[in-house]
Amino acid sequence: MTVSRRTRASRAPLAPRPLEDLAAPRPVVASPDEAAAAATKALVLQGGGALGAYQAGVYEALFERHKDMDWVAGVSIGAINAALIAGNAPEHRVARLREFWNLVSSAPGQMLPGWAGERSWLNQWSAGSAVALGIPGFFEPRVTPALMMGAAAPMLSYYDTSPLKATLERLVDFDRINRREMRFSVGAVNVRTGNIVYFDNGTTTIRPEHIMASGALPPGFPPVHIDGEDYWDGGIVSNTPLQYVLDEHVRSRRLLVLQVDLFSARGTMPRTLGEVAARQKDIQYSSRTRMNTDALAANVNLQQALAALLERLPAHLRREPDVAALCAHLRSEPIDIVHLIYRHKPYELDSKDYEFSRITVDEHWESGARDMRITLQHPEWLRPTAQAGGVTTYDLSEPDVARVRHPGTAV
Repeated sequence: MTVSRRTRASRAPLAPRPLEDLAAPRPVVASPDEAAAAATKALVLQGGGALGAYQAGVYEALFERHKDMDWVAGVSIGAINAALIAGNAPEHRVARLREFWNLVSSAPGQMLPGWAGERSWLNQWSAGSAVALGIPGFFEPRVTPALMMGAAAPMLSYYDTSPLKATLERLVDFDRINRREMRFSVGAVNVRTGNIVYFDNGTTTIRPEHIMASGALPPGFPPVHIDGEDYWDGGIVSNTPLQYVLDEHVRSRRLLVLQVDLFSARGTMPRTLGEVAARQKDIQYSSRTRMNTDALAANVNLQQALAALLERLPAHLRREPDVAALCAHLRSEPIDIVHLIYRHKPYELDSKDYEFSRITVDEHWESGARDMRITLQHPEWLRPTAQAGGVTTYDLSEPDVARVRHPGTAV
């Protein structure tokens, strides 16, 4: 088995391109639909436990307008959603996502109706039920006297995730994933080395264990043993696979990324201990995502500027092997990153990532569908810009508040 290992500074090797190709003008795509068809379309899904129903809603709304997808990459719950998408025929994907999210919100503790009490109380009841009894089709508590030993207990997790394996085997066609009809990548962390590893169906035969490894968040869930190594949740190192997608995509083809995050870096000053814990979790799992998106965009945009400068050299200098290789490494087709972020409700506290009540799951799903439909009302994010390359980022999920950053400018 071959897997890809990435550190923050690493880059994928790039094949040189002819100087004639570097100097040639980029074709103008006539319409948003043609622009999307000409690009590699990647769906990037962050980790976030029960908040992952938001991603399912995003995909449902996206599928209404754009049924084809070239690549789906995820971490943790994003890996599970990614497997449900890549591992099913297009016409069955939304139904399989719905089946999974209905299953994990079907326990008695998750099925209380909204009129049964104040909403924050209902959410905490659901979360407490998940802690005490587990989640159907996902995880169940270990019942053993060893827990009385506390931190000295000879065990690696509080919960058993065997139910998740059975669920994945039932809902996901792994033969389809391994036929590579769609590129599929999930991130996990090697327990022994501490390095993040990406399991990609271009190099690895994907099995349920790879998905489970991506979501094995300690100490709740146990590490997953794969080919002599043990893996934990990829979110320990990086909660989004965006950098992997940018590193590994074919630079001679335009890239269109839909990045769906579950924790927002922006928030209000907390007033209670519960809000403090929730805000701490938001910052922990989201701030690096925002920072890394900006840093990666700035890095690629700088490369484009350097490539443009090198192309102004006289022809005989551009033909020098070192200069030609540098130009080939720097130049890429445009990259567009459309960023959707779940905005939590006031009654959601630090338990929101393990609060699987049906009413909350349905709310998350509808929020994702709404934000995606708002975004699709802005077809400009599919149109090529005047830039020959570089990264443009878009946040269009709030009505009448469109935040667009082009290479070298901010709008």
